[in-house]
Parts: sequence; structure tokens; C-alpha cells
Amino acid sequence: MKLFHRTTLTPDVVLESADTHFAALGLTRTAADARARSYTGALGTLRLTVRMEGGHYTLVEGHTDQIGESRLDKGVKKFFNVLHRTADPRHLIAAGY
Repeated sequence: MKLFHRTTLTPDVVLESADTHFAALGLTRTAADARARSYTGALGTLRLTVRMEGGHYTLVEGHTDQIGESRLDKGVKKFFNVLHRTADPRHLIAAGY
């Protein structure tokens, strides 16, 4: 599944947050470069890429090897909420139901 999020945070901040967030989910970082990370674990495999886009935005893309709405996909969506909260501390995370 492919998920994406745009943020005003810098790519370095996004990747630092990703390392912390996905380690807490039990995923191990298997590859890294300046603008990408790969994580693997019991939940599946995730490839996270970041790139600057259109001025001051950073595009964050997550590609999982899961089909449908897996626990890993939900973890990526929660990570996007963490990024939103980091960029805007006033943002409240609320359930969508």
C-alpha cells in the first residue's frame, strides 16, 4: 500500500522521527540513505522516502508490502499524525468515527 503526507518539517526531522516511531513498533531499520529508510519486522516491510516539494513542503511517502488496512499501514498513518502534531502542536489527534 502507498501512503503519503505533506509537511512543513525538514526531511532530517521527519527521518529522525521515523527512526524513533517505527522502532517503537518493533521494526528494525534495514537500510538508510540521506532521504530514505527501510524498516522490517513482524508487521511487514516499509520503505519510507522524503523529498522537498514545491517551496517549503516535504513530501513523505510510505510504501508497505501489505494489502489493505494492515497494522503496519495504521502505524504509518499514526506516524503522519505525529508529524502533523510536531509541525503544529495545537493539532489534536481525534478518532475518525
